[in-house]
Amino acid sequence: MMHGTSSSDFPYAINDVEPEEFAELQKTFNTAFIDGYVRVGPKGYFLRSGYRKEAAKIYNMPLRLDDIWVVSFPRSGTTWVQEMVWMIAKDFDYETSKDVLLINRFPFLEANVINGDKALKKIKELSAGKEENIKVFLSSEVDLAADRPSPRFFKSHLPLSLLPPSLLATSRVVYVARDPRDVAVSYYYHYKLFAFFGYFGNFKQFWESFVKGDADYCPYFEHLKEVWGQRHHANLLILFYEDLIKDLPGSIRRVARFLGKEPSEAQVRALSEHLKFDNFKKNKSVNNEPFMHLSDQNVAKTVSFMRKGKAGGWREHFDEQMAAQAQQWIDDNLRGTDLRFPEHY
Repeated sequence: MMHGTSSSDFPYAINDVEPEEFAELQKTFNTAFIDGYVRVGPKGYFLRSGYRKEAAKIYNMPLRLDDIWVVSFPRSGTTWVQEMVWMIAKDFDYETSKDVLLINRFPFLEANVINGDKALKKIKELSAGKEENIKVFLSSEVDLAADRPSPRFFKSHLPLSLLPPSLLATSRVVYVARDPRDVAVSYYYHYKLFAFFGYFGNFKQFWESFVKGDADYCPYFEHLKEVWGQRHHANLLILFYEDLIKDLPGSIRRVARFLGKEPSEAQVRALSEHLKFDNFKKNKSVNNEPFMHLSDQNVAKTVSFMRKGKAGGWREHFDEQMAAQAQQWIDDNLRGTDLRFPEHY
Protein backbone atom coordinates (compact mmCIF):
# COMPACT_ATOMS: atom_id res chain seq x y z
CA MET A 1 0.00 0.00 0.00
CA MET A 2 1.27 3.47 -0.89
CA HIS A 3 0.01 6.13 1.49
CA GLY A 4 0.30 9.89 1.67
CA THR A 5 2.24 10.30 -1.55
CA SER A 6 2.72 13.93 -2.51
CA SER A 7 5.57 16.07 -3.76
CA SER A 8 6.61 19.65 -4.26
CA ASP A 9 5.04 19.38 -7.74
CA PHE A 10 1.66 18.28 -6.38
CA PRO A 11 0.36 19.46 -3.00
CA TYR A 12 -2.12 16.71 -2.10
CA ALA A 13 -1.72 13.24 -0.66
CA ILE A 14 -2.73 10.38 -2.92
CA ASN A 15 -3.72 7.37 -0.81
CA ASP A 16 -4.75 3.90 -1.92
CA VAL A 17 -8.27 3.07 -0.76
CA GLU A 18 -8.24 0.88 2.32
CA PRO A 19 -8.42 -2.91 1.77
CA GLU A 20 -11.87 -3.07 3.42
CA GLU A 21 -13.21 -0.44 1.02
CA PHE A 22 -11.73 -2.24 -1.98
CA ALA A 23 -13.30 -5.50 -0.77
CA GLU A 24 -16.65 -3.69 -0.67
CA LEU A 25 -16.16 -2.53 -4.26
CA GLN A 26 -15.59 -6.11 -5.34
CA LYS A 27 -19.23 -6.84 -4.55
CA THR A 28 -20.33 -4.83 -7.60
CA PHE A 29 -17.19 -4.54 -9.77
CA ASN A 30 -15.33 -7.18 -11.70
CA THR A 31 -11.90 -6.30 -10.34
CA ALA A 32 -10.26 -8.15 -13.22
CA PHE A 33 -10.69 -4.77 -14.96
CA ILE A 34 -9.55 -2.55 -12.07
CA ASP A 35 -5.96 -1.96 -10.91
CA GLY A 36 -7.01 0.02 -7.88
CA TYR A 37 -8.52 3.22 -6.56
CA VAL A 38 -7.07 6.17 -4.72
CA ARG A 39 -8.39 8.96 -2.51
CA VAL A 40 -6.90 12.35 -3.31
CA GLY A 41 -6.47 15.35 -1.05
CA PRO A 42 -8.41 16.42 2.03
CA LYS A 43 -11.76 15.93 0.30
CA GLY A 44 -10.91 12.36 -0.64
CA TYR A 45 -11.69 12.47 -4.36
CA PHE A 46 -12.16 8.91 -5.59
CA LEU A 47 -10.11 8.19 -8.71
CA ARG A 48 -8.51 5.29 -10.55
CA SER A 49 -4.98 4.54 -9.36
CA GLY A 50 -3.62 5.52 -12.78
CA TYR A 51 -4.22 9.13 -11.75
CA ARG A 52 -0.95 9.03 -9.80
CA LYS A 53 1.13 9.21 -12.96
CA GLU A 54 -0.64 12.30 -14.31
CA ALA A 55 -1.53 14.22 -11.13
CA ALA A 56 1.49 16.56 -11.08
CA LYS A 57 1.53 16.96 -14.88
CA ILE A 58 -2.12 18.06 -14.93
CA TYR A 59 -1.72 20.32 -11.90
CA ASN A 60 1.31 22.07 -13.43
CA MET A 61 0.04 22.13 -17.01
CA PRO A 62 1.04 25.35 -18.86
CA LEU A 63 -2.06 27.36 -19.76
CA ARG A 64 -2.83 29.91 -22.45
CA LEU A 65 -5.01 32.99 -22.17
CA ASP A 66 -7.33 31.79 -24.93
CA ASP A 67 -7.80 28.22 -23.63
CA ILE A 68 -11.45 27.25 -23.20
CA TRP A 69 -12.43 24.51 -20.75
CA VAL A 70 -15.61 22.58 -20.04
CA VAL A 71 -15.48 21.05 -16.57
CA SER A 72 -18.15 18.96 -14.91
CA PHE A 73 -18.94 16.00 -12.76
CA PRO A 74 -19.53 13.09 -15.21
CA ARG A 75 -22.95 12.68 -16.85
CA SER A 76 -24.02 16.27 -16.29
CA GLY A 77 -24.52 17.20 -19.95
CA THR A 78 -20.83 17.62 -20.68
CA THR A 79 -20.82 16.47 -24.31
CA TRP A 80 -23.79 18.67 -25.13
CA VAL A 81 -22.09 21.76 -23.70
CA GLN A 82 -18.74 20.91 -25.32
CA GLU A 83 -20.35 20.97 -28.75
CA MET A 84 -22.19 24.20 -27.95
CA VAL A 85 -19.03 25.91 -26.70
CA TRP A 86 -16.90 24.70 -29.62
CA MET A 87 -19.46 25.77 -32.24
CA ILE A 88 -19.81 29.26 -30.77
CA ALA A 89 -16.07 29.76 -30.26
CA LYS A 90 -15.33 28.52 -33.80
CA ASP A 91 -17.95 30.76 -35.42
CA PHE A 92 -20.42 27.98 -36.24
CA ASP A 93 -18.07 25.81 -38.29
CA TYR A 94 -20.56 23.03 -39.06
CA GLU A 95 -18.28 21.46 -41.69
CA THR A 96 -15.45 20.74 -39.25
CA SER A 97 -17.94 19.78 -36.54
CA LYS A 98 -19.36 17.13 -38.85
CA ASP A 99 -16.03 15.82 -40.12
CA VAL A 100 -13.90 15.79 -36.95
CA LEU A 101 -14.92 13.84 -33.85
CA LEU A 102 -15.66 16.01 -30.83
CA ILE A 103 -13.09 14.11 -28.76
CA ASN A 104 -10.41 15.26 -31.24
CA ARG A 105 -11.67 18.85 -31.35
CA PHE A 106 -12.23 19.05 -27.60
CA PRO A 107 -9.98 16.44 -25.94
CA PHE A 108 -10.68 14.77 -22.61
CA LEU A 109 -7.75 15.83 -20.43
CA GLU A 110 -7.46 12.77 -18.18
CA ALA A 111 -8.78 10.10 -20.58
CA ASN A 112 -5.61 8.05 -20.26
CA VAL A 113 -5.90 7.68 -16.48
CA ILE A 114 -9.56 6.75 -16.09
CA ASN A 115 -8.51 3.21 -16.91
CA GLY A 116 -5.72 1.20 -15.37
CA ASP A 117 -3.60 -1.42 -17.11
CA LYS A 118 -6.23 -4.14 -16.66
CA ALA A 119 -9.00 -2.07 -18.22
CA LEU A 120 -6.67 -0.93 -21.00
CA LYS A 121 -5.91 -4.56 -21.80
CA LYS A 122 -9.66 -5.15 -22.17
CA ILE A 123 -10.03 -2.01 -24.31
CA LYS A 124 -7.21 -3.15 -26.63
CA GLU A 125 -8.72 -6.61 -26.87
CA LEU A 126 -12.13 -5.18 -27.85
CA SER A 127 -10.52 -2.73 -30.29
CA ALA A 128 -8.68 -5.19 -32.53
CA GLY A 129 -8.78 -3.63 -36.00
CA LYS A 130 -10.08 -0.33 -34.57
CA GLU A 131 -6.91 0.87 -32.86
CA GLU A 132 -7.27 4.34 -34.37
CA ASN A 133 -10.38 4.89 -32.23
CA ILE A 134 -8.65 4.33 -28.89
CA LYS A 135 -5.62 6.62 -29.24
CA VAL A 136 -7.23 8.93 -26.67
CA PHE A 137 -6.79 6.24 -24.00
CA LEU A 138 -3.15 5.56 -24.84
CA SER A 139 -1.37 8.90 -24.60
CA SER A 140 -1.22 11.81 -22.19
CA GLU A 141 -3.28 14.78 -23.39
CA VAL A 142 -1.09 17.03 -21.23
CA ASP A 143 1.91 15.95 -23.32
CA LEU A 144 0.03 16.60 -26.57
CA ALA A 145 -1.43 19.92 -25.43
CA ALA A 146 1.70 21.98 -26.09
CA ASP A 147 1.43 21.27 -29.83
CA ARG A 148 -2.28 22.06 -30.14
CA PRO A 149 -3.08 25.27 -32.02
CA SER A 150 -4.88 28.07 -30.21
CA PRO A 151 -7.56 28.38 -29.11
CA ARG A 152 -7.27 25.05 -27.33
CA PHE A 153 -10.30 23.27 -25.89
CA PHE A 154 -10.18 20.88 -22.92
CA LYS A 155 -12.76 18.79 -21.13
CA SER A 156 -12.14 17.52 -17.60
CA HIS A 157 -14.17 15.84 -14.89
CA LEU A 158 -11.55 16.66 -12.27
CA PRO A 159 -12.55 19.11 -9.52
CA LEU A 160 -11.06 22.60 -9.67
CA SER A 161 -8.62 21.86 -6.83
CA LEU A 162 -6.89 19.16 -8.91
CA LEU A 163 -6.63 21.32 -12.05
CA PRO A 164 -3.94 23.99 -12.52
CA PRO A 165 -4.31 26.52 -9.68
CA SER A 166 -4.10 29.47 -12.10
CA LEU A 167 -6.88 28.08 -14.32
CA LEU A 168 -9.56 30.67 -13.57
CA ALA A 169 -7.05 33.51 -13.54
CA THR A 170 -5.81 32.49 -16.99
CA SER A 171 -8.45 30.69 -19.07
CA ARG A 172 -12.22 30.59 -19.47
CA VAL A 173 -14.11 27.74 -17.84
CA VAL A 174 -17.69 26.60 -18.41
CA TYR A 175 -18.87 24.30 -15.60
CA VAL A 176 -21.96 22.13 -16.09
CA ALA A 177 -24.02 21.08 -13.06
CA ARG A 178 -27.01 18.75 -12.80
CA ASP A 179 -29.32 17.36 -10.13
CA PRO A 180 -27.26 14.54 -8.54
CA ARG A 181 -30.18 12.11 -8.71
CA ASP A 182 -30.27 12.38 -12.51
CA VAL A 183 -26.46 12.29 -12.57
CA ALA A 184 -26.47 9.02 -10.63
CA VAL A 185 -29.02 7.38 -12.94
CA SER A 186 -27.09 8.39 -16.06
CA TYR A 187 -23.78 7.39 -14.46
CA TYR A 188 -25.14 3.97 -13.54
CA TYR A 189 -26.09 3.25 -17.15
CA HIS A 190 -22.71 4.55 -18.28
CA TYR A 191 -20.97 2.09 -15.94
CA LYS A 192 -23.18 -0.73 -17.18
CA LEU A 193 -22.78 0.17 -20.84
CA PHE A 194 -19.00 0.04 -21.15
CA ALA A 195 -17.54 -3.39 -20.58
CA PHE A 196 -14.18 -2.12 -19.28
CA PHE A 197 -15.85 -0.66 -16.17
CA GLY A 198 -16.74 -4.21 -15.14
CA TYR A 199 -19.81 -3.07 -13.17
CA PHE A 200 -22.45 -5.72 -12.44
CA GLY A 201 -24.37 -4.19 -9.52
CA ASN A 202 -27.94 -2.88 -9.61
CA PHE A 203 -28.99 0.76 -9.45
CA LYS A 204 -29.72 0.77 -5.73
CA GLN A 205 -26.20 -0.52 -5.04
CA PHE A 206 -24.74 2.10 -7.37
CA TRP A 207 -26.72 4.88 -5.67
CA GLU A 208 -25.42 3.79 -2.26
CA SER A 209 -21.85 3.88 -3.60
CA PHE A 210 -22.45 7.28 -5.20
CA VAL A 211 -23.74 8.81 -1.94
CA LYS A 212 -20.82 7.30 0.01
CA GLY A 213 -18.36 8.74 -2.50
CA ASP A 214 -17.31 5.38 -3.93
CA ALA A 215 -17.73 6.24 -7.62
CA ASP A 216 -15.22 7.90 -9.93
CA TYR A 217 -14.75 11.64 -9.22
CA CYS A 218 -16.90 11.59 -6.07
CA PRO A 219 -17.72 13.17 -3.65
CA TYR A 220 -20.27 14.90 -5.87
CA PHE A 221 -21.11 17.85 -3.63
CA GLU A 222 -17.49 18.72 -2.90
CA HIS A 223 -16.88 18.82 -6.65
CA LEU A 224 -19.79 21.21 -7.15
CA LYS A 225 -19.17 23.37 -4.09
CA GLU A 226 -15.59 24.08 -5.14
CA VAL A 227 -16.93 25.72 -8.28
CA TRP A 228 -19.90 27.36 -6.59
CA GLY A 229 -17.50 29.14 -4.27
CA GLN A 230 -15.92 30.77 -7.35
CA ARG A 231 -19.24 31.51 -9.11
CA HIS A 232 -18.63 35.29 -9.34
CA HIS A 233 -15.26 34.90 -11.08
CA ALA A 234 -15.29 36.66 -14.46
CA ASN A 235 -13.67 33.66 -16.18
CA LEU A 236 -16.23 31.12 -14.90
CA LEU A 237 -19.71 30.39 -16.25
CA ILE A 238 -21.86 27.84 -14.41
CA LEU A 239 -24.63 26.22 -16.45
CA PHE A 240 -27.33 23.97 -15.02
CA TYR A 241 -28.49 21.09 -17.18
CA GLU A 242 -32.08 21.82 -16.20
CA ASP A 243 -31.79 25.37 -17.57
CA LEU A 244 -30.34 24.04 -20.82
CA ILE A 245 -33.38 21.79 -21.17
CA LYS A 246 -35.78 24.63 -20.39
CA ASP A 247 -34.23 27.30 -22.62
CA LEU A 248 -31.56 26.12 -25.06
CA PRO A 249 -31.50 29.34 -27.15
CA GLY A 250 -31.12 31.41 -23.98
CA SER A 251 -28.25 29.18 -22.84
CA ILE A 252 -26.55 29.57 -26.22
CA ARG A 253 -26.75 33.35 -25.85
CA ARG A 254 -25.28 33.17 -22.32
CA VAL A 255 -22.34 31.07 -23.53
CA ALA A 256 -21.82 33.39 -26.51
CA ARG A 257 -21.68 36.46 -24.23
CA PHE A 258 -19.20 34.65 -21.98
CA LEU A 259 -16.99 33.90 -25.00
CA GLY A 260 -17.27 37.46 -26.33
CA LYS A 261 -19.40 36.49 -29.33
CA GLU A 262 -22.59 38.07 -30.70
CA PRO A 263 -24.46 35.50 -32.77
CA SER A 264 -27.44 36.50 -34.89
CA GLU A 265 -30.90 35.13 -34.12
CA ALA A 266 -30.60 32.91 -37.19
CA GLN A 267 -27.31 31.47 -35.87
CA VAL A 268 -28.88 30.83 -32.45
CA ARG A 269 -31.85 29.07 -34.06
CA ALA A 270 -29.59 26.94 -36.27
CA LEU A 271 -27.37 25.91 -33.34
CA SER A 272 -30.45 25.12 -31.22
CA GLU A 273 -31.60 22.78 -33.97
CA HIS A 274 -28.12 21.23 -34.24
CA LEU A 275 -28.10 20.63 -30.46
CA LYS A 276 -31.69 19.38 -30.20
CA PHE A 277 -31.45 16.04 -28.42
CA ASP A 278 -32.85 13.87 -31.20
CA ASN A 279 -30.43 15.40 -33.70
CA PHE A 280 -27.54 15.25 -31.25
CA LYS A 281 -28.13 11.57 -30.51
CA LYS A 282 -27.84 10.77 -34.24
CA ASN A 283 -24.74 12.94 -34.78
CA LYS A 284 -21.80 10.55 -35.24
CA SER A 285 -19.29 13.28 -34.40
CA VAL A 286 -20.56 13.50 -30.81
CA ASN A 287 -22.56 10.36 -29.95
CA ASN A 288 -19.56 8.13 -29.10
CA GLU A 289 -20.43 5.69 -31.88
CA PRO A 290 -16.72 5.04 -32.63
CA PHE A 291 -16.36 3.67 -29.09
CA MET A 292 -19.47 1.51 -28.97
CA HIS A 293 -17.40 -1.59 -29.74
CA LEU A 294 -16.21 -1.19 -26.13
CA SER A 295 -19.73 -1.59 -24.80
CA ASP A 296 -21.40 -4.60 -23.27
CA GLN A 297 -23.30 -5.64 -26.38
CA ASN A 298 -26.25 -6.95 -24.39
CA VAL A 299 -26.63 -3.66 -22.53
CA ALA A 300 -26.10 -1.68 -25.75
CA LYS A 301 -29.30 -3.19 -27.18
CA THR A 302 -31.32 -1.02 -24.80
CA VAL A 303 -28.91 1.69 -23.59
CA SER A 304 -26.97 4.25 -25.64
CA PHE A 305 -24.27 6.76 -24.70
CA MET A 306 -26.83 9.53 -25.23
CA ARG A 307 -29.76 8.32 -23.17
CA LYS A 308 -32.86 10.45 -22.60
CA GLY A 309 -31.86 14.10 -22.69
CA LYS A 310 -34.35 15.11 -20.03
CA ALA A 311 -34.52 16.29 -16.43
CA GLY A 312 -36.26 14.50 -13.59
CA GLY A 313 -35.93 11.00 -15.01
CA TRP A 314 -34.55 9.84 -11.64
CA ARG A 315 -38.15 9.44 -10.40
CA GLU A 316 -38.47 6.30 -12.55
CA HIS A 317 -35.57 4.67 -10.70
CA PHE A 318 -36.02 5.65 -7.04
CA ASP A 319 -38.42 3.92 -4.68
CA GLU A 320 -40.04 5.96 -1.92
CA GLN A 321 -37.34 5.20 0.63
CA MET A 322 -34.50 6.07 -1.80
CA ALA A 323 -36.25 9.30 -2.80
CA ALA A 324 -36.61 10.39 0.84
CA GLN A 325 -32.98 9.50 1.57
CA ALA A 326 -31.83 11.38 -1.54
CA GLN A 327 -33.76 14.49 -0.57
CA GLN A 328 -32.26 14.38 2.92
CA TRP A 329 -28.77 13.96 1.48
CA ILE A 330 -29.26 16.93 -0.84
CA ASP A 331 -30.74 19.08 1.94
CA ASP A 332 -27.85 18.23 4.27
CA ASN A 333 -25.28 19.19 1.65
CA LEU A 334 -26.98 22.42 0.60
CA ARG A 335 -27.55 23.62 4.16
CA GLY A 336 -25.69 26.83 4.80
CA THR A 337 -25.24 27.55 1.08
CA ASP A 338 -27.30 29.50 -1.46
CA LEU A 339 -26.79 26.73 -4.02
CA ARG A 340 -30.06 25.35 -5.38
CA PHE A 341 -30.86 23.14 -8.34
CA PRO A 342 -33.40 24.52 -10.81
CA GLU A 343 -36.83 22.89 -10.72
CA HIS A 344 -37.39 20.10 -13.22
CA TYR A 345 -39.46 21.10 -16.19
